[in-house]
Amino acid sequence: MLRLAWGRSLCTKSSAAPRLPLAAAHPGADGPRCTPGCRFAGTGQTPRRPLPPRSDRSPRLYVCRRSSPSAGARMASGSAGGPAAPPPAGPRHSNRLALERSPYLLQHAHNPVDWYPWGADAFDKAKNEDKPIFLSVGYSTCHWCHVMERESFEDEEIGRILSDNFVCIKVDREERPDVDKVYMTFVQATCGGGGWPMSVWLTPDLRPFIGGTYFPPRDSRRSPGLKTVLNQITEQWQSNRPALESRGKRVMEALKKGTAIAASSVEEPPPPAVDVADRCFKQLLNSYEEEYGGFREAPKFPTPVNLMFLMSYWAVNRSTSDGAEALQMALHTLRMMAQGGIHDHVAQGFHRYSTDSSWHVPHFEKMLYDQAQLAVAYITAFQVSGEPFFADVARDILVYVSRDLSDKSGGFYSAEDADSVPSSGGHKKREGAFCVWTASEVRELLPDMVEGATGSATQADVFMHHYGVKELGNVDFEQDPHGELQGQNVLIVRYSTELTAARFGVSVDKVNELLASARAKMADARKSRPRPHLDTKMLASWNGLMLSGFARIGAALGDKALLERAVEAANFLKEHLWDSEHVTILRSCYRGDEMEVEQTSPPISGFLDDYAFVVCGLLDLYEATLQTRWLRWAEELQLRQDVLFWDEEGGGYYCSDPSNTTVLLHLKQDQDGAEPSGNSVSALNLLRLSHYTGRQQWLHMSRRLLAAYSQRLSQVPISLPDMVRALMAEHYTLKQIVICGQRDAPDTGSLLATVHSLYLPHKVLMLVDGDAEGFLSQRLPLLSALAAQQGGAGATAHICQDFTCALPVADPQELRKLLLNGHTE
Repeated sequence: MLRLAWGRSLCTKSSAAPRLPLAAAHPGADGPRCTPGCRFAGTGQTPRRPLPPRSDRSPRLYVCRRSSPSAGARMASGSAGGPAAPPPAGPRHSNRLALERSPYLLQHAHNPVDWYPWGADAFDKAKNEDKPIFLSVGYSTCHWCHVMERESFEDEEIGRILSDNFVCIKVDREERPDVDKVYMTFVQATCGGGGWPMSVWLTPDLRPFIGGTYFPPRDSRRSPGLKTVLNQITEQWQSNRPALESRGKRVMEALKKGTAIAASSVEEPPPPAVDVADRCFKQLLNSYEEEYGGFREAPKFPTPVNLMFLMSYWAVNRSTSDGAEALQMALHTLRMMAQGGIHDHVAQGFHRYSTDSSWHVPHFEKMLYDQAQLAVAYITAFQVSGEPFFADVARDILVYVSRDLSDKSGGFYSAEDADSVPSSGGHKKREGAFCVWTASEVRELLPDMVEGATGSATQADVFMHHYGVKELGNVDFEQDPHGELQGQNVLIVRYSTELTAARFGVSVDKVNELLASARAKMADARKSRPRPHLDTKMLASWNGLMLSGFARIGAALGDKALLERAVEAANFLKEHLWDSEHVTILRSCYRGDEMEVEQTSPPISGFLDDYAFVVCGLLDLYEATLQTRWLRWAEELQLRQDVLFWDEEGGGYYCSDPSNTTVLLHLKQDQDGAEPSGNSVSALNLLRLSHYTGRQQWLHMSRRLLAAYSQRLSQVPISLPDMVRALMAEHYTLKQIVICGQRDAPDTGSLLATVHSLYLPHKVLMLVDGDAEGFLSQRLPLLSALAAQQGGAGATAHICQDFTCALPVADPQELRKLLLNGHTE
């Protein structure tokens, strides 16, 4: 019998998937370790401190920690701005991945492994040759994926063993989240955790029978290497195959039962919203870290879904101590993140997560979905607090995305890597090399004396004091176990501008001027450094999230340029990621060698998240621009989503098309994590669309969806904070704010600006401009009546509930009072 569970038990983190008695390989580089050595799987990078235990059952993926790889193994492939170029004489090896478009798959195109992409060719080969499948899943900016490539997949001997004995398949998890979810569920269930790179062995009919994450290439003192694992699986496949196949079948049957989410009946109501929201708040409060904000100890993730829930909770509990505390938790966390090293103070945007509790030393990867959600969280904080600081951070994020993650077509790229070649030279990439600074670099860049400052201070002195720059570096050893940041500084705001001004005897305005000038000089200097690898894949789902960011910030700030960029993004989605002939969203497209937009052949059809996030973005874009063409398309997409993914029997949406026979598990995601789940976003989309279109079946579907998650919401709502927001919206009932007036008239603009200046989580905004044949007027007869009442008078606002409207108001201040009073529920 195959036994790959050497040594001690592995990371014991429970997951949503059932724990099954399957021996599985899940070693670190020097042998399996328990929880103190684990890392969060969604990052592709090892945190410098252990994760704390969790009291809830919300699934988080872990992979056992390993010691530092050899010096030459820091980065597998990829160069500044793209995959590694072949050597001048041409690559020694090429495989089918060279024909792919995914930057991750292209990184493996010259491995000495006979790689196949996921698809019929690989499946047929496995069946025809009766070989097991080796499935390797990762993504292009994943640090440990690069390490495993360099150590193992570029190794000639390991490549030969893989190619001779297995059908080898590479999957970009961002291209094929359906494949990733199925086999990650298996790895979680059998290993107690998971992560990327994910390594799974399958039968020719795609049933997994063994799995793990990162494997070192050779045996070490405490764990076997990939070569040993491959040889043992090959031997067991030949001598003990029936047992392996039986095990895989039993596991998948158990997972199908253990992952089912459904309402008990069509009539089952959603759980009580007030109780669920209170429980979610208390669970977040119990995990809140008061000094620096955020939830739990290091590593700390931004978790925008938590912050948005807290601000929504405050919106309906403004007069209570719990509501005030919820708001304080959200604003303090956002403020500390913006001041911390997780925020790129020189070139804008946010890094993936912080390895310490004070948001200081980040994992330097930058993901589009983080920028999108954080931008919305910061503009929401501005709406609820009125503090310009939060609006400035929101703008800051969009500056980064517009400059570094934008394609000329209007789309947004996926990510920037954490690792890059240091400007000091050499070929070995280091984490954070593009972003960190030595004290001598800062002094050389900022030598000018500050007129009137005490102690003959230079601009560098002011900057170094404010951002915590130290002569020997400001990164503690425990945050830098591999010595990559030795002598370097990660910028973090250590003092307020008032305190810095007092320290140097200058005005606050002068300090702000000096710091802004210094950041600009350093940003210019950074341009000469080798850039990190850029993943130029453009995903529909993440572009939908970013569309919401530009639309909501543009509306809140009245910034026409941001709104124009949002419209460009929507046009990009419709032109490049919408197949109108087959009425289907496409998952991804790519930047070609000539900067044109390319597609795979055949293209990958979209998944639930693609539809849900784009629909949400279009609804936000309508409210920002009041152009009904975006409502029309949102309605069309929602109808198609219902056809493809809705579970008529149990309620809710499957993550992928249940008719796809190559996907063995049809799952409904049950966690709002780094991204909100498609079902959480859809629950609110359905509510909003029911008000815009008059389709009552969408209101009913939203309630059925919430009922399907009733047990999860009632027991551990902290795992689904975005769905709790949707449940609250269903309970409190969305209000219709109807503005009657000419679109471009100043009085109409004043009323709209009033609405956009406030955070109103339970509202839909509509414009009635007298067009009786328009999208809204045709579907909502009440709007025609309101337009007739107005006649040719000036702009008015109507606050309605269930389309019963209060008296109209024309004064923006009066409207503001009504909106605030009406949302103190």
